[in-house]
Amino acid sequence: MYEEAMPMTAPEPHSTPPAPPVPLAELLAHPDLGLRLLAGPGDVPLHWVHTSEMADPYPYLLGGELLMTAGVQLTDPAHYVERVVEAGAAALAFGVTPVYDTVPAGLVEACARHGLPLVEVPPRTPFTAVARALWRLMAEARLYELRRVTEAQQSLATAAARPAPVPAVLGALASRLAGRAVLFAPDGTESVAAGREVPAEAARALRELAGVLGPRPGGPASASGDGGGLRLAAYALGGGDGLTLGVATDRRGPGDHTIAGVAVVLLSLLTAPHRGADVTVRDASLVRLLLGAPPAEVAGALGPGPWTVVHARGGDGTPFAAASLAAALGTPLVDAGGTAPGGATGAVRLLLPASSPVTAQSGWTLGVGAPAEADELSAADAQAARALRRAEATGADLVRHRPGGIAALVDPDEAAAHARTLLAPLTGPLAETLRVWLSLHGGWDRTAVAMDIHRNTVRQRIARCAALLGRDLDDPDVRMELWFALTSR
Repeated sequence: MYEEAMPMTAPEPHSTPPAPPVPLAELLAHPDLGLRLLAGPGDVPLHWVHTSEMADPYPYLLGGELLMTAGVQLTDPAHYVERVVEAGAAALAFGVTPVYDTVPAGLVEACARHGLPLVEVPPRTPFTAVARALWRLMAEARLYELRRVTEAQQSLATAAARPAPVPAVLGALASRLAGRAVLFAPDGTESVAAGREVPAEAARALRELAGVLGPRPGGPASASGDGGGLRLAAYALGGGDGLTLGVATDRRGPGDHTIAGVAVVLLSLLTAPHRGADVTVRDASLVRLLLGAPPAEVAGALGPGPWTVVHARGGDGTPFAAASLAAALGTPLVDAGGTAPGGATGAVRLLLPASSPVTAQSGWTLGVGAPAEADELSAADAQAARALRRAEATGADLVRHRPGGIAALVDPDEAAAHARTLLAPLTGPLAETLRVWLSLHGGWDRTAVAMDIHRNTVRQRIARCAALLGRDLDDPDVRMELWFALTSR
């Protein structure tokens, strides 16, 4: 079975931290903590640690954490474990004394029934020691992955400079991932392969996975799955020739996707048709533009319009991230360190023909402007910047510019004056909290995560807004007017 790397629903604003997770078994093996596993599996991944003595910690859990408690308000162990499991916690650590001399039997039974790992923390071990040990293990894992990715990048770059670069890059990739790397032709046949042999079932599944990508316009850039007892992944190259990279490994590490992404960029460049003449013409046009030529005069060097401007933020933090995104979208025209209109920095900006589809890319948030001719690209750039801001506010993977609409029927100066009058009672933090809250459809928890404040602070601020404005914020007409005012300031 395989799954395409395409967006399904808008993700929650929060996510797991960049550090790789640490298996619970490593924490249990720490010699100074004296932890003991009482129930559940010991190999679950821990993304972070959280201490709570709330009777119901559900609202304060993000999922994937080690929840630590001394049971101060533990009255119903069965219900407590159900809520912890529902919140997605990875494991539960119970500290004995001063409240309990031993871990309650009902808690052990409930954890065993739900498959939730339960760890006993002895009296001599403070919770802070457990948290410190987990953060240290996570930092060590993160450092290991950074070194591993850096060494792999250097190895792949060295391979790309060899006389036969494509087989060399595949060989370096297969060696770094301890698996097999295959370059598939558009018809599904193996063009070049490197690394150890894999079972026939795995080879067949990898070929089928690569076929999921194929040369379809707007198709997914990558896909992953399992077959023949191995972890499989496939990546479409950006050269436009329908080539696909397939990788089969025993396991999938946190940095494997980044390493494979570097190989994808290199292979895309190595297998792409020669474009030297096109680059020369484009560079000459850029010189003329810098010397004062009108945009329309040099637009012919880019190719027939109209054009689409895309703003993006995200990636894996490597120097190859922007190039990988450009290859996935099929364009060489990319500004990796752009400054968006309005002063926002850190956005990658891309230019591609309007006929080329723009699809959501894993790990990126995209804002897409309306198709524009050469003399309208400045306006399209501003549209893409606004679309990117909307995508980030709503948690969407991709937002396109919406031309016209109700806002287009109102004079901008009149709308701004109305907004100033309506929102005058609100301070900056209150207005921003109201804007984010409305953009997230009144979601308390999502607003709290988006603004990095407590959900009770969100409730207090929204109640204060309602009082200062004298409006019923449950009224959809009021919400619509306030949203219009907030976006017209």
